[in-house]
Amino acid sequence: MHIRIPEERVGVLVGPGGSMKALIEEKAKAKLEIDSETGTVNIAEAQDPILAMRAADLVKAIGRGFSPERALVILDDDLLMLDVLDLSKAVGTKADMARVKGRIIGKDGRTREIMERLTGVKLSIYGKTASLLGYPEQIRITRAAIEMLLDGAPHGNVYSFLEKKHQEMAKQEMSEQGPI
Repeated sequence: MHIRIPEERVGVLVGPGGSMKALIEEKAKAKLEIDSETGTVNIAEAQDPILAMRAADLVKAIGRGFSPERALVILDDDLLMLDVLDLSKAVGTKADMARVKGRIIGKDGRTREIMERLTGVKLSIYGKTASLLGYPEQIRITRAAIEMLLDGAPHGNVYSFLEKKHQEMAKQEMSEQGPI
């Protein structure tokens, strides 16, 4: 299984003295062959094909700007998903890209923080992508909020949408638990 990550993210994947690479290999029960020149990562000698696929998502997540600590949860929970949105499809120029990324991140990271808090998704804006790490329903809601921002919706409207969805998810969770 081959994955390409940006060359500047290879060091993050390897970690100090190879510590992160060793931890990933141990948890994923596979070997990571990393070409630091090209950013190509090959997942080899995998004992468990599903864990190998999870490891590939983990490598992609680190390549898309997540810290290894935030991305490692991928190996612990089979229901977590990585979703990468290509922002370049929504913009024409570098200035537009900077504006769009700024809208998603918000002043001092406020919008990103609100999205993460209300949906439970982990969000990384890196290069020309917005990457989401979470459960399918959380990702669907966060993706909708990002698309609202890309379409020019005011931040207040997006926050209201997220708050409403947060309350719906909380009610859903309560009804699934049933009476105590």
